[in-house]
Amino acid sequence: MSKLAILKEFFLKNLHRYLLGILFLLFVDALQLVTPKLIGEIADSLKAGTITFGRITLYAGSIIGIALLVAIGRFSWRMYLMGTARRLDFYLRNKLFLKLQTLSVEYFHRHKTGDLMAHATNDIQAIRMAFGQGIVLLVDILFLTGMTLLILLTISPRLTMMALTPFPFLLAVILGFGKQLQYRFKAVQEAFSRLTDKAQENLTGIRVIKSFVQEEAEIEAFKQESLNNVQKNMRLVRIWGVFFPLMGLIATFAFIIVIWFGGVQVVNNTITLGDFIAFLSYLNLLIWPMTAIGWLINIIQRGTVSLQRLDKIFREIPGVVDPVETAPIGRLEGNLEISNLTFTYPGADKPVLKGINLILKKDRSLALVGKTGSGKTTLVSLLLRLYNPPPGSILMDGIDLNKIPLKTLRQAIGYVPQDNFLFSTTIHENIGFAGESFSDQAIEEVAKQAQIYESIVDFPEKFQTVVGERGTTLSGGQKQRISIARALIKNPALLILDDCFSAVDTQTEEKILTGLRSYLSGRTGIIISHRISTVQEADEIVLLDHGEIIERGDHHTLLQLKGRYWEMYQKQRLEEELASVE
Repeated sequence: MSKLAILKEFFLKNLHRYLLGILFLLFVDALQLVTPKLIGEIADSLKAGTITFGRITLYAGSIIGIALLVAIGRFSWRMYLMGTARRLDFYLRNKLFLKLQTLSVEYFHRHKTGDLMAHATNDIQAIRMAFGQGIVLLVDILFLTGMTLLILLTISPRLTMMALTPFPFLLAVILGFGKQLQYRFKAVQEAFSRLTDKAQENLTGIRVIKSFVQEEAEIEAFKQESLNNVQKNMRLVRIWGVFFPLMGLIATFAFIIVIWFGGVQVVNNTITLGDFIAFLSYLNLLIWPMTAIGWLINIIQRGTVSLQRLDKIFREIPGVVDPVETAPIGRLEGNLEISNLTFTYPGADKPVLKGINLILKKDRSLALVGKTGSGKTTLVSLLLRLYNPPPGSILMDGIDLNKIPLKTLRQAIGYVPQDNFLFSTTIHENIGFAGESFSDQAIEEVAKQAQIYESIVDFPEKFQTVVGERGTTLSGGQKQRISIARALIKNPALLILDDCFSAVDTQTEEKILTGLRSYLSGRTGIIISHRISTVQEADEIVLLDHGEIIERGDHHTLLQLKGRYWEMYQKQRLEEELASVE
């Protein structure tokens, strides 16, 4: 499939704009070809002494009229050609953002944020230039070159052939530099991607950098990336800096030839003085499109590289997609059945989950405990279908999870992750992020259930308080509770709390859990936590170790086993006792 296929839809809708813009551009170029002819006639009239005041007025009026028409025409082609290129910019940004939203989590593990940001900035800008300024240059080169050559041949074929002697060298320079320009621009784009990624990473992790006193080290690392970016740009600038002066030098030889031999022809009366002046003017017009070939090649090379980089993203096939055929599914009830689930991450050698079997009915709650890396979050990721579980291994309401439309599945699940991400907007909008137009009363109700209402009303702007980037103005506990409220307002069939009480004190945690017990009536609940106090009221507790279930049962049953769960319980009791003594 051609890389231009990603632009097919846009061009089908906007072809008429490009055609109108090209017509106005041709109109302007045609008018530009008239002025040198008028100047030549004026020169001949002055030399012959036949010029009159009325004729001067006519010539002056004609030149002014042409200038006005050129101004109107230039405004028009800029609106259509450059304006349509801006529409292409808008179209590609939206298309890219939409594509990124469809890609699986695994894709973002393999690609850095800074690189993706570079696609949305530099690459799209380069494509816009190729289909804006690039089209202008292409039309100018084809039309002005052809028409100017034709006019020059009518003035003096011999002088024209002599004037064109240096131009093969000009074309050789253009073609010779083209590949290098493309190669070096690609290196510039990649260097910019790394620089953007480094800046994004440092700004996101500024707290960690400061707490570990690594400002100087990170400044030095950023300086190296910035230096690499400058070096790659300078390699491009050097070749570009040689390119234009060299073309200008070659073009100058054409003028020298015309002045030398053309002057001789004027002296010998082979051509008139007016024709000579017009010839020089037309030659000057010819220099522009010939020189513009270099600019066009640069723009096209940049656009081609950027189009290749974007095309690679648009060709990316999401690992998690909706099934081809789906049965009509209404609201899911949240009944889960997991049968012999074994899962290995793409590209990994060992399975993360091995032989998991669970049945969780509506109105019941399940707790997952185990040390870090035991597979708890992986199991949740499979329930959300952030990764595809093996066919038939997970059923919800008796339906294979892989056969449930993603939107239907995820709307039925309220998920509170470990990293409580908040958006740079108001608390009200963060809680109501699920997309519906929730009432203030509904927002306040879930805030109370999440035990965050009192903290919110203490803020001067209350629910309209802007939380800052990633919720930086809030404490860890406040962010966690807002995230809980955001999940509760969805009214989900399945509520998953993934270790989301770590920054909340035990008293607040107990209040939240008490409220959740009544909230979970008629729903399915899954709680992941390291704290025994968090999970002890669950209907079933499952202890995972290296991806396998090693103990299961309710709190009292597991304590009676005096196994790993009992050891965790005793250890945490001792820690609490020591903390209370202190």
